[in-house]
Amino acid sequence: MPAQQGETGRNREKTEETGRNREKQKMDQIKYLKTLALLGCDQKPVRIAAKELEKDLKSSDKTISRNLKYLEEKNMIERGAGPTGQSIKITPAGMKLLSKEFADYKKIFSVKEEIELEGVIASGLGEGQYYISIDGYMKQFKEKLGFTPFPGTLNVKIKEYCADARKKMAEMPYIKIDGFSDGQRTYGASDCYPAKINGLCCFIIVPERTHYQTDLLEIIAPVKIREALKLTDGEKVTVVVGNAEV
Repeated sequence: MPAQQGETGRNREKTEETGRNREKQKMDQIKYLKTLALLGCDQKPVRIAAKELEKDLKSSDKTISRNLKYLEEKNMIERGAGPTGQSIKITPAGMKLLSKEFADYKKIFSVKEEIELEGVIASGLGEGQYYISIDGYMKQFKEKLGFTPFPGTLNVKIKEYCADARKKMAEMPYIKIDGFSDGQRTYGASDCYPAKINGLCCFIIVPERTHYQTDLLEIIAPVKIREALKLTDGEKVTVVVGNAEV
């Protein structure tokens, strides 16, 4: 029995090592294809000196030769020899692999249509009610957002693990509320992001000031959100930032 267990363990280790080698091989393929594409090999055969590849790939001539041979065997590239070096052209199969990698990176770095933030209801200082009710703001809310908001904001303290998602909110579409002066003091501008909180359409209002607390969302809507959703302090909520019709 112990002998069988030992054999099983060795087979498992061998399988895992094979998997790691395949993953490294794939990463090497992408690295080489990307370098060749940046040198123009995606468009036409390009004559490249060995020294140039050694510099760009930071590898030895022996390693580069082995990897290029592998890519050629896998029909990822086509090679031709010449007196001043070899010519290399990436094949459709090679471009397909690069395109898939590009699509994966687009998913990572592209602006998402929606961002989901989780947090808890928090009490405010009552400042929201004062500022929302100011005529210079209220007129713009009605004109630009299409509704007269309830005079007050709902505060949501977002979870720490949502911090990176919160930063991406700056890339989302928003409606600008301009700053103004009433002759006695100046009021700053704000950006309003369409959103939904627990399914209720609303806007997150973000003042354009450097000391704004980024882990706190101030939310406005045509109704008193606390009452409409029967929310209490400390209750968990989900805010989805994106296109929403109020």
